[in-house]
Amino acid sequence: MTWKLTQIIAIVSVLFVAACSKPESEATSEPQLAEEAAPATEMSGGSDPTIVDSDHYTTEFENDAVRIVRIAYGAGEESVMHYHPDSVAVFVTDQLVQMTMADGSTEEFPAKAGDAMFTPGGQHLPKNESDAPLELVLVELKPREATSAEPGGAHATDVDSDHYTAEFENESVCIVRIAYGAGEESVMHYHPDSVAVFLTDHLVEMTMPDGSTEEISAKAGDAIFIPGGQHLPKNISDSPWELVLIEIK
Repeated sequence: MTWKLTQIIAIVSVLFVAACSKPESEATSEPQLAEEAAPATEMSGGSDPTIVDSDHYTTEFENDAVRIVRIAYGAGEESVMHYHPDSVAVFVTDQLVQMTMADGSTEEFPAKAGDAMFTPGGQHLPKNESDAPLELVLVELKPREATSAEPGGAHATDVDSDHYTAEFENESVCIVRIAYGAGEESVMHYHPDSVAVFLTDHLVEMTMPDGSTEEISAKAGDAIFIPGGQHLPKNISDSPWELVLIEIK
């Protein structure tokens, strides 16, 4: 992905919602840069795929809450046995994958572009069974302390259910699907620390709690970590857009 610096800073404001999560201050903060650390081949449950199979797995961002991994396979390509912690997968393309598990059993996993699913941690060896390339974004979750404090604003699925739908929730995450028609806008709402995966191109006017506005954009397939905060989005493009928001508890 090629991002202008102003776009990267602007995306931090991008539209998302609260649900069952850690509060932050009302103002959104700067996007966090990936933390640099010496790579380790072994994760807590097995081999790190970004080390043992860097042809297919690339770390795009990492902090103390998540690691965002871009996964891409050519037609018929396969990996080696490796491990992921609890994660959320967002599929950028249609795919059909044969998964070999640690015990040697195999299973086929089909998915459609735009699907999002929680995947429990474990080891596997994937193979692309289709005759087309596949791509997905994997948001690996890291353990962190839960909070009992109240969120920093209204939950968007409560105040704007026309645009925000919670598709999955457990003790670690809420997966929220966000969809706007051309010209549609929301109301002021809050989202916790989150990862946004954009399924379409975006052009958004964002109103912040202090009344200031900013025009921001993103491309289909982009993924970014967004610190918690409040905002009011409006779709200022002439076409609908959609994204998946992974809210981190």
